[in-house]
Amino acid sequence: MYDLLKGLRVVEGSAFVAAPTCGLYLAQMGAEVIRFDSIGGGPDFRRWPLAQDGSSLYWEGLNKGKKSVALNLSSPEGREIAQRLATAPGEDAGLFVTNFPADGFLSYAALEKLRADLVCVRVMGWADGSQGMDYTINSALGLPLMTGPADDARPVNHVLAAWDLLTGAYCAFGLVSALLARMRTGQGREIRAPLSDIGAATMANLGFTAETLLAGHQRPRMGNDIFGAFGRDFTTRDGQTLMLLAITPKQWSKALEVLGLAAQIAELEAELGVDFATDEGLRFTHRARLYPLFERAFAARTAAELTPAFDAGGVTWGAYQPLEKALEDPRLYKDNPVFETVRHPSGLSYPAPGAMATLPRDRRGPVQPAPRLGQHTDEVLARVLEMSASEIGRLHDAGVVAGADGR
Repeated sequence: MYDLLKGLRVVEGSAFVAAPTCGLYLAQMGAEVIRFDSIGGGPDFRRWPLAQDGSSLYWEGLNKGKKSVALNLSSPEGREIAQRLATAPGEDAGLFVTNFPADGFLSYAALEKLRADLVCVRVMGWADGSQGMDYTINSALGLPLMTGPADDARPVNHVLAAWDLLTGAYCAFGLVSALLARMRTGQGREIRAPLSDIGAATMANLGFTAETLLAGHQRPRMGNDIFGAFGRDFTTRDGQTLMLLAITPKQWSKALEVLGLAAQIAELEAELGVDFATDEGLRFTHRARLYPLFERAFAARTAAELTPAFDAGGVTWGAYQPLEKALEDPRLYKDNPVFETVRHPSGLSYPAPGAMATLPRDRRGPVQPAPRLGQHTDEVLARVLEMSASEIGRLHDAGVVAGADGR
């Protein structure tokens, strides 16, 4: 946790990945993020993976450092409170993150009547308002048909919600950008961030769309080959699978040196009339001739022989390992200062990350766990909306709000 956004108050009404990720990143940079949910939890409150008691590890992960308010969002009064929270006064407030529909009680048109300079970042599926989620957007973009073994035509979904995560990060960037503009002009605005547009634009930024337009068809699947460069998995004599990457001339020359392939590659270059060291594209074009040489070199050595030689020689490589082994990797988890063991609402204690960036001249604050659902309802209503104790009590009695005990 850092203090760069200390003093900002962001209200979040959201579910699933993209919008909660936006709020998480803002909280980890010091903003006060107040998330409101339906009493009993929204659609992501018990989303897998789960702890043994049924608590959502997913929910605990995406809501670290936030405050929680539980409202009856099916009641007019509960919806009014959500609107008032999103538009509450204050120079460093009026910042709202949501994936609620563009129309309805949390529409920008409805909210700006309560605060004209409101900044609202809205995650959407498709830009026309129709429903879409990461996996359906991904399938529409064609990526599952580029992923997987070259000899299998079945689509392969990846397990990382990439478009959700990109959208969440872009929304955090968009909200801070709009806040800076509001500080200069006094003007609020709505920012709509459809997963479909984030995905389509990213594909274009990476050259995928231009390549397809010019070729008349999308890129074929090619297993673990790195497109346009030299990179693939290879198996050592003792059956270990290592990833080797050689994009720059230095990476290429170091790999040849350690594997003892310089002479064989020079012969192949002479035969083909090419210079692999100066053009990574040539290494990709002629990979069918290159890979067998590398396969034999890997198969002649054990991982214990190769990996220290790779490190000493400056070769770019990586080992394939399951997550349970990665958890023991000091560079990833075990000794990584980004992580801290904290006690979570589930009652479990396990490592959780703070801000992913490191600011060398700033003190990294402690990681804050996710709240219990409704844990801050009374505090937020009293402080942000200036409600009296008797008014808050009436709302509890009427079932409009709830605390951490569900009442």
